[in-house]
Amino acid sequence: MDYRLKKQKDFDLVFKKGKRIHTNTLTLIFIESKETKFGISLSKKHGKAFKRNKIKRLLRASARSFLSNFQKPFYLVILPKVLENYNFWELNKDLEFSLKRGKIISD
Repeated sequence: MDYRLKKQKDFDLVFKKGKRIHTNTLTLIFIESKETKFGISLSKKHGKAFKRNKIKRLLRASARSFLSNFQKPFYLVILPKVLENYNFWELNKDLEFSLKRGKIISD
């Protein structure tokens, strides 16, 4: 099953009405929905295309690891902050913290 948020209107809805949680490496924006989907939004400030694609791969892998723990369906948008180096474990830890803080997954 594809859990990716693709449509611009869905992104716009999350950006407009979603709740935000900030950490050192990312910002999580979420809203309740009928199905669970997540999207990743990056700007060109993050670097060239190969670096942006690497960041997206890391975040998708991290987000997929938590999908089975969701309590309700949500739309999520993950916004990574501009950093020198992107570490999977640090991104994973911050994503888990954000999901718990937003009560999307249980402790």
